[in-house]
Amino acid sequence: MITKLFQALSKTRKGIAGAFNTLLNQRVTPETLEMLEETLITADLGIYTTSGIIKVVEKNATKNFIKAVRKYLLSILPEEIHELPDIPYVFLVVGVNGTGKTTTAAKLAHYYKSMGRSVLLVGADTYRAAALEQLKIWSNRIGVRLVSSEFAKDPSAVIYDGIKAAQNDDSNIVVVDTAGRLHTHKNLMTELEKMKRTIVEKFKDYSVKTMITIDANLGQNSLFQAKEFSNYIDIDAAILTKMDGTAKGGIVFSLNRDLNIPVEFLGIGEDIGDFEIFDQEHYVNSVIGMSDD
Repeated sequence: MITKLFQALSKTRKGIAGAFNTLLNQRVTPETLEMLEETLITADLGIYTTSGIIKVVEKNATKNFIKAVRKYLLSILPEEIHELPDIPYVFLVVGVNGTGKTTTAAKLAHYYKSMGRSVLLVGADTYRAAALEQLKIWSNRIGVRLVSSEFAKDPSAVIYDGIKAAQNDDSNIVVVDTAGRLHTHKNLMTELEKMKRTIVEKFKDYSVKTMITIDANLGQNSLFQAKEFSNYIDIDAAILTKMDGTAKGGIVFSLNRDLNIPVEFLGIGEDIGDFEIFDQEHYVNSVIGMSDD
């Protein structure tokens, strides 16, 4: 069955599978290995993962090496990390501007609602009125209560009010949309620390998970962004957005290897349901062109 993820990774797969086929149809030579290396780097698998694949291909040059590459890629990804969280839980969604953060927060809320959880959205972007309007539309569409303020200047205060409302409503999942920010804006970055501290100190019965949205099309620049965010707040997991049509699907491996940030969800389209748990095996198969059978 052709899945949405398989379709979304078509550009990434076209380059990598094409390079593999060239090696299968020709001899493995320094020239063909160099071609493969360039292809893998272009797909943003990173230096470390690319080097590992090259070694696997060289070692298995006299036979079909694709299964060996698949085994290697699966070995360097963490085991399945996603579980329905113990309740109650707060998801703090952070990221730079333009990564689809607000839409992702709504998709995350919709996902947990579809799992039978009682969910509440918090609009803690106190800088961009359009984000609040967007979140209002999403909350109405998915049937999830939204707590926000058009007048509050302190996002931590909005978060406080939101979690209080969740307690009163017996909502066991709280999804917080924060303002997009760049690492160069030190005051906005330290603001993130305050938000998380507010949750941890004021609501000890809630666990908190900080998730960064990463635009899959930005490639290695996304690694730099995630690293800078990590300097201010612990990042527990990443959500890759705008996966549909990206040629840089290998960023998953770099995030995990270089920053120890596992990818937990994938945004693979614009619709509310175009959102899925990161499945390591299906992802690797979709990248290199193998079936899940």
